Amino acid sequence: MLEKVLPHPMLKAKPNLESRIKTLKRDWAIIYDMLSGKDNSDFGWDEHGQVVVTIDAMWNSYISSHKAAGQFRHHNFSYYDQLTSIYAKDRAIEKYAQTTTDIVKEIDVEDIATANNLEEGNNYHECENDVSLDEMDV
Repeated sequence: MLEKVLPHPMLKAKPNLESRIKTLKRDWAIIYDMLSGKDNSDFGWDEHGQVVVTIDAMWNSYISSHKAAGQFRHHNFSYYDQLTSIYAKDRAIEKYAQTTTDIVKEIDVEDIATANNLEEGNNYHECENDVSLDEMDV
């Protein structure tokens, strides 16, 4: 794979490899989002041609809001399957994905619940037996 991507051995390897990996990951993410994104059920993957397929109207609609995806309308991406096995496990499944706003709201709700419990006198950290640190098995 590297011979195809970097055919010139005189290139400084590390910066070029890092740049190429970043580009491949970005391109993979564009295709992955097309194939697995919300409301994108009309997109498919042609294993033989290694291209994203859908009707022209869907392409036009998608490209109007996702300019970077336009490059894959007529070009293949032969590393999609290999990169999916590497990167897909790090991507949140849409129904479980959280935005920062969702996370902040969740933390606020937990903080309010904790404050309410403490105000009501419910000390949920209380245990039946008071044990000193010396008596604990650590």
